[in-house]
Amino acid sequence: MKIYSVFDPEFKRYGQIVEGLEDARAEILEVLARTPQPAEGTAYTPSDPCLQELPAATELSEHCFGGMEIQLGWCNGHNTRLNCLEYHRNSEFNMGSEDFILLLGRQEDIVDGFLDTSTVKAFRVPAGVLIEVWATTLHYAPCHADPQKGFHVLVVLPWLTNTDRPHMKNETWEDSIMTARNKWLLAHPESPAAKKGAKPGLTGENIDIANFI
Repeated sequence: MKIYSVFDPEFKRYGQIVEGLEDARAEILEVLARTPQPAEGTAYTPSDPCLQELPAATELSEHCFGGMEIQLGWCNGHNTRLNCLEYHRNSEFNMGSEDFILLLGRQEDIVDGFLDTSTVKAFRVPAGVLIEVWATTLHYAPCHADPQKGFHVLVVLPWLTNTDRPHMKNETWEDSIMTARNKWLLAHPESPAAKKGAKPGLTGENIDIANFI
């Protein structure tokens, strides 16, 4: 599998590089690198007070979300598999204290509630580079670029995203794949999420980039 860079033109269909905000990025990276990293697997927290209380949080709110209330969390660990793809009704902003790799798809490639993983592309994000992932881009847990280092990745989203799913009646096909607030998820049948009841909406190979890094 080819691993592109987010600086390659192929990334423009999935997101963009966020220029500027140097002081805010440096402030966040210093704290992000100290957030807990599991020895194996991944861990996610939607909002971390250590990040949330930084002056940089206000800058990201203003410059990235136009002043909306946001949450600064992280996804840390070690991973090489696709397993799932999710999307939100808004962009997501990511930055790592180490290089990391994202496996990305396009919402427009979902057909009758299913997405073929052959349409997924891999993108390497250098440490310290802030990216915006479009709302129509399918994504999930990062993959490590170096198994010795793993990854610490900032996850910036509107407030309450990825928290408890609202109690509501399912009336649309998307309701059946909503697994949390502002989170629609397609799982691969081989994934832990599918075994826990998430809809198996990914067809094809459960991509593993271990042999490509």
